Amino acid sequence: MAIETLPYPNALTDGRITLRPHRTGDMEALAEAVRESVATVGRWQDWCHAGYTPMDAAAWIATCQKAWLMGEGHEFLVFDAATDALLGGMGVNHLNRGHRFANLGYWVRESAQGQGVAARAGKLAVQFAFEAVRVSRLEIVAAHDNVPSRKTAERIGGIFEGMLRNRLVLRNKPVDAAMYSVVSGDRL
Repeated sequence: MAIETLPYPNALTDGRITLRPHRTGDMEALAEAVRESVATVGRWQDWCHAGYTPMDAAAWIATCQKAWLMGEGHEFLVFDAATDALLGGMGVNHLNRGHRFANLGYWVRESAQGQGVAARAGKLAVQFAFEAVRVSRLEIVAAHDNVPSRKTAERIGGIFEGMLRNRLVLRNKPVDAAMYSVVSGDRL
């Protein structure tokens, strides 16, 4: 059985933000962005903690590169198109090729939050997922009380489908999560 892989795109941009796959040279900037965001992103993502090092970032980058090459996921870093400052991450992952759906995940560094970064990046990632990955459905799952992520899901074009019991685990505790979807043909 052949593994279906996609070449790395040069970049995806809307003129204000740019998505591109992780590069080894991103590890310092990624670690700094994660550490800056412990108070906000860290509340919802266990990997975001004050002890996050460039070596942690390097391991994540290697994981992302391998997943891309194996056709298992497509993780991007989000940059300011004008300054090339790292703003966060965006991923099309947890691919189910048989049923043609995937997860859409995102985070934005604390200093760039509240500026529409995740929504803009999400729309680029949705287009990439439908056109390049050829999924017909993207799912966005956010902890039930993660209001910023839920609002972002709606701004991306996600439709609320319901509350899922014990869908996520945060700090070793199951939590309920809101499920949103974007399907091919939805107007974004």
